Amino acid sequence: MSEHEDPAFVGNHKGGADGMTPQTPRESPEDQARQICLRLLTLAPRTRAQLADALRKRGIPDEAADEVLSRFEDVGLIDDAAFARAWVESRHYSRGLAGRALSAELKQRGVAADEIRAAIEDRLGPDAEISAARRLIDRKLQSTRGLPPDQRTRRLAGLLARKGYPAGLAFRVIREALEAEGDPAFPEDEPPFDEPDSDT
Repeated sequence: MSEHEDPAFVGNHKGGADGMTPQTPRESPEDQARQICLRLLTLAPRTRAQLADALRKRGIPDEAADEVLSRFEDVGLIDDAAFARAWVESRHYSRGLAGRALSAELKQRGVAADEIRAAIEDRLGPDAEISAARRLIDRKLQSTRGLPPDQRTRRLAGLLARKGYPAGLAFRVIREALEAEGDPAFPEDEPPFDEPDSDT
């Protein structure tokens, strides 16, 4: 009897049309979740909420997703507090964003309020916000020269408002900058933050 006729041989091979292809066991939801998370984390850091959303969209059951995400947190592959600190530092220095704008971005990514607050306090003090606002205004001043004072102020204020700076700080920095360049024509009333800005 040939091996192809031997019931013991045939019995160990299932799944193929000819009965010869070994059957591959189906991956568990946990295995699928683990692979999805690892692929996403290889591309960029993610929060737990972002990964949970990605797993949900791929049909991973919540129980399996929670188990894998908790394990990833235990071993440090997911760390929302570290993500928040890195986000604050990167976005503040690269884009000049203030704490309010950074807080909104982190909230959208599912970071808890206490972790957002800690990251901003750790990485971004009041002096850092003022310095960043001054840098933004210094870069924008030249392109606003020649505009009427009210329009110039609105444009500068709009730039800072869209980056999350509070009105009081924004107008203080703008007033200082205009006075330093010899343009004392600063409006008495704070204009609305509605001037379009090509930088944003």
